[in-house]
Amino acid sequence: MTLTNWINKNALLIVFVQAVAAMLGSLYFSEIRGFPPCILCWYQRIAMYPIVAIAAVGIWFNDLKAYRYILPLSIAGGLVAVYQNLLYYNILPEAVAPCTLGVSCTTKYIQWFGFVTIPLLSLLAFAVITAVMLLQRQSDQRSKTTD
Repeated sequence: MTLTNWINKNALLIVFVQAVAAMLGSLYFSEIRGFPPCILCWYQRIAMYPIVAIAAVGIWFNDLKAYRYILPLSIAGGLVAVYQNLLYYNILPEAVAPCTLGVSCTTKYIQWFGFVTIPLLSLLAFAVITAVMLLQRQSDQRSKTTD
């Protein structure tokens, strides 16, 4: 069995585990560590949290087309995460940040290994979910043409 076949077979489980880890991570940082989320973090939470429920339902009903519901959320959350990372790493000036009131979108709370930050963790989570769901979608499209 190739890696791609294994990912396709376990796609919803992979997405579910990744989304739960991202959700618990965001709750850990805000509720336990006391880091208040910025507005962009809230938008990313709005995109990530429903993925947990959608993936769980998809697993329960063995819905191989759950990518239809997960991809829009993961792509939207991923775009917000890309934008926040561009702000965070000063590629875009902070003047274009939407965080004018409250917590800044570029506040540096953690920096593991010198480069792993909360915005980077979010971007990676959305990237993994999007990549897995795109593989699932491609597999579904391929099976339609062979039927």
